[in-house]
Amino acid sequence: MQYKQILNYARELRKNQTKAEKFFWMQVRNRRFSGLKFNRQFIIEHESRSYFIADFYCHQHKLIIEIDGEIHQQQVEYDRIRESILIEMGFTIIRIKNHEILNNWNDVEKKLVDVLSP
Repeated sequence: MQYKQILNYARELRKNQTKAEKFFWMQVRNRRFSGLKFNRQFIIEHESRSYFIADFYCHQHKLIIEIDGEIHQQQVEYDRIRESILIEMGFTIIRIKNHEILNNWNDVEKKLVDVLSP
């Protein structure tokens, strides 16, 4: 997929966020979480003209946050390979389930603080 196509796809994903993604975004946007800047549907090039889209990304900590809905139960192997590549590239990845974000925000917040603490 060419960059322009992936960019358009990322824009569509931003427009059609899940409830969990919307909630997470409201908690972290505009540096609301620990003063850190987060981007949503962030494009990462991993090989020449090959891309991944991270649900949320904090550049300062090279942290990717993936919010997992039901679709991830159907693509376990793809997620495992993708995660392996991203870790090799130096990223830290946190996977959080939709229901955790919507029902246990305090636990999610603590998980993030733990990962971001030196």
